[in-house]
Amino acid sequence: MTARGTTTASRTVKGTSSGTRLAGIDAARGLALLAMMATHVLATFESDSQLTPTWIGLAFSGRAAALFAVLAGVGLALSTGKQQPFQGPELWAARRGIALRALVIGAVGLSLGGLEVNIAIILVHYALLFLCVLPFVGLGVKRLLVLAAAWILAAPVLAFLLRPWLLSADPPLRLGHNPGWEDLATPDRLLGDLFLTGYYPVLQWIAYLLVGLAIGRMALSKAAAPFLLLAAGTVVAIISKWLGIVMMEDWGGRQALEAQIGDPTYPLASLLQVNLAGVEQSGSAWWLASSAPHAGTTLDLLHTSGTAAAVIGVCLLLGRLGNWVELDLLLPLRGAGAMTLSLYTAHLCIMGALHDQPLLPGWTVEGVYWAQAIGVLVTGAVFAALAWRGPLEWVTHAANQVGNYQPAQGRQPQRFR
Repeated sequence: MTARGTTTASRTVKGTSSGTRLAGIDAARGLALLAMMATHVLATFESDSQLTPTWIGLAFSGRAAALFAVLAGVGLALSTGKQQPFQGPELWAARRGIALRALVIGAVGLSLGGLEVNIAIILVHYALLFLCVLPFVGLGVKRLLVLAAAWILAAPVLAFLLRPWLLSADPPLRLGHNPGWEDLATPDRLLGDLFLTGYYPVLQWIAYLLVGLAIGRMALSKAAAPFLLLAAGTVVAIISKWLGIVMMEDWGGRQALEAQIGDPTYPLASLLQVNLAGVEQSGSAWWLASSAPHAGTTLDLLHTSGTAAAVIGVCLLLGRLGNWVELDLLLPLRGAGAMTLSLYTAHLCIMGALHDQPLLPGWTVEGVYWAQAIGVLVTGAVFAALAWRGPLEWVTHAANQVGNYQPAQGRQPQRFR
C-alpha cells in the first residue's frame, strides 16, 4: 500500500496497479493469517489416544488455508480489471506480472523449506496455483463460476484415481517434508507432491482460486455483494458439511472406512472432524463422500469455499460499517492482510527458532500465539497508517511491475476541429 482513500461505497486503500483495494478483502486476508497461525501454534487435537479435537481444530483447520487461497483468486481478479477483465496486450502484461510474482513467492517458499518446523508451508503451492490459473484470469464471472463448479466436481475424482499410481511408484512421489531447493533435483517427486500427494494438493486447490476469481469479478463495492456472499456462502457451507456428516455417519461411510483400515484403535472419527491430510485416501470410494478438512473432496471444497465466501462478505460489511461511522475499524487487520507474505515468513522463522526448544519460564503455548498475533496486528496497523508496503511485498510488487511493463506505443497526431 502506498496511500489511503475512501469511496462512497466502502473504505478503500489506494496504491495498487488497479487503482484501489478494498479494505474488507485485506482484512479477510489478515484474519486468514491469524487463523492459520493458530493452527500452527495451538493444538488441534488433545493428547489422548483418540485425538479428541480441540476447538481450534474444529473452527480453523482447513478453513483458514482455504480462505487464504480463495483470497488469492480475489486479489488476482481485482488486479486484472475487476468486473471487466483485461484483454489483449493488457491481459498478457498482467499474466507476465503474475508469473514473476509467483516466482518470487516460490523462491521464498523454497528457501523456507529448510526450516525445522512442524508446519506445512503453503508458499510453493501458492506460487504454483498462481501459475496454474493464468489461463483463466481473463474470464468473466459467469464462466468462472461454471468452471469452478466443474473443477470442484471433477478434480477430487481425478485425484482419487491418480494418487495410488503416484504412491505406488518407486520411490513414492511424496516428499514427506516441505519443498526446498534440493527438491528441484527430483522434479517428478516435487511435482507429484505439489499437485496430488502433498498437504495442499494443487490439482484440487485450483478450485479455490477459481472461486476467488469469480468473487473478485463481482461488483464488490455494490451494496448487495457482501450480503450475497454471506448468504450464499453460509448456505453452501452448511449443506455440504451436513451432507458429508450424513454420508459418513448415517449412510455407513465411516463404518466402511474403518473396516477397510482394520484397526479398531485408529482415530478416524476425530480425523474426519479436523484433518485428513496425510491419510492415504484410497481403496474405497467412500473417501470421496467425506467433507473432512483437508480431504480435498467435492464436499470439502464446497464447504471451505462457502465459509471463505461468508467470511469475505462479513469483512466487506465491516469495512462498510467503518465508512459509515467514519472510523477505520479494520486498520490492524487490513494492514496485516496487505503484507501477509512478510508476516507469514516472519511467523515461520519464529516457529523455526522455537522448534524443539523449551519455552521460557512463565510462557505458555497460548502466550506464544498471542504474542505473535498482537505483533502481527500492531505491525499491520503501523504499516497501514504510514502507507508502507511490507518488505517482501515490495519485492513482489517490483516483480509484478517488471512483468506489466509495456513499451510506449506511438501516439496518433491529435486532430483539431
